[in-house]
Amino acid sequence: MTKAKLSDAQWREKLTPEQYKICRCSATEPPFTGKYAHCKDDGIYHCSCCGQALFDSNTKYDSGSGWPSYWDRVSDQALKEITDSSLGMHRVEVTCSACDAHLGHVFPDGPEPTGLRYCINSAALDLKAR
Repeated sequence: MTKAKLSDAQWREKLTPEQYKICRCSATEPPFTGKYAHCKDDGIYHCSCCGQALFDSNTKYDSGSGWPSYWDRVSDQALKEITDSSLGMHRVEVTCSACDAHLGHVFPDGPEPTGLRYCINSAALDLKAR
């Protein structure tokens, strides 16, 4: 896999201000405000920064958290997980493996078969219909 390497100035030019703040600076959009929070459309969710496929809509579910949630990723290579101890709590940050964009976090309280909840910012995603 080729890593998407852009300068900070190039990311700022390519992304909207919201995407830049979330994907490049690890911010979080307010709950229930993202365009995919309630989306039920069929397709594949791609990284809004580099276009890599991340999640299949077949694994999306309503977690009640206010962010798009998935119980699995599209492939084992799609995401990178990083221990996040900021804000005085232990979490696992999820980033795009191709461009290191901050996507959200993964929690061990999701549905079967994985038991995982990938809680992802809408601004980090781009849904492409099947």
